[in-house]
Amino acid sequence: MPSLKDLKLRIESIKSTRKITKAMQMVAAAKLRRAQEAAEMSRPYAERFNAVLGGLAAAAKDAGDAPKLLAGTGSDQVHLLVVMTSERGLCGGFNSSIVRMARARIAELQGAGKSVKILTVGKKGREQLKREYGDLMIDHVDLSGVKRLGYEDARSVAQGVIERFDNGEFDVATIFFNRFVSVINQEPTATQIIPASFETDKGEGAAGPATVYDYEPGEGAILKELLPRGVATQIFSALLENAASEQGARMSAMDNATRNAGEMIDKLTIEFNRSRQAVITNELIEIISGAEAL
Repeated sequence: MPSLKDLKLRIESIKSTRKITKAMQMVAAAKLRRAQEAAEMSRPYAERFNAVLGGLAAAAKDAGDAPKLLAGTGSDQVHLLVVMTSERGLCGGFNSSIVRMARARIAELQGAGKSVKILTVGKKGREQLKREYGDLMIDHVDLSGVKRLGYEDARSVAQGVIERFDNGEFDVATIFFNRFVSVINQEPTATQIIPASFETDKGEGAAGPATVYDYEPGEGAILKELLPRGVATQIFSALLENAASEQGARMSAMDNATRNAGEMIDKLTIEFNRSRQAVITNELIEIISGAEAL
């Protein structure tokens, strides 16, 4: 049974930990608001940009003038997986969910006889994947020094990926990230960015016939300029979604840690009071016994 001193020291230690987790929760809550606004504001632009590119891509394919970023290499033998995680921990299962999805895709591709290469964005994903797939990792992007994500950060990542594609290092590129749904819900997502693929809305929500546009100088020439921006836009959107998801996951994890610390403090306080009461009772018994012996 621990002594009163040990219990008191443990209670003080847990109280200090609770102060840290509470402070981290408040910081994450403040950052979450800004990150969530940035992610939600980027969605309409990304969706509309992809819709325009989708129309251009369909016309270019029909005309047989599709750029390589759209048409691909004609093979899907070599896959590049861009795994985006956080630079810091203490955010629950945020990083593990992304890595778990990437591992499942790696196993699926290798089972089909495909070659896999990994590019990591974020230290935590790199640490987890390096243990098992270190021989597949070709590069790492460190964003630990970036205080606020900007389009330039995404464009530098996109340029590196596109250069590798132009050099024939892979055939298909897919990004892995967490899409922000709510503070307690982040959805692991995999999106193919090369060759570019666009989903067209043909369901009940489609409003009337599609608008027909004439492009100058031509769909192929326009796509050649816009597709690299499209890749950068998708990566930027994924980074923003990841940033919001990370803060939401951290806020939830630190809230749970604070609650657990409070419960542990209550249990230890009860144990401390019982132990102190037992010590006092024993002392009283010794005093009374000594007095009666006299």
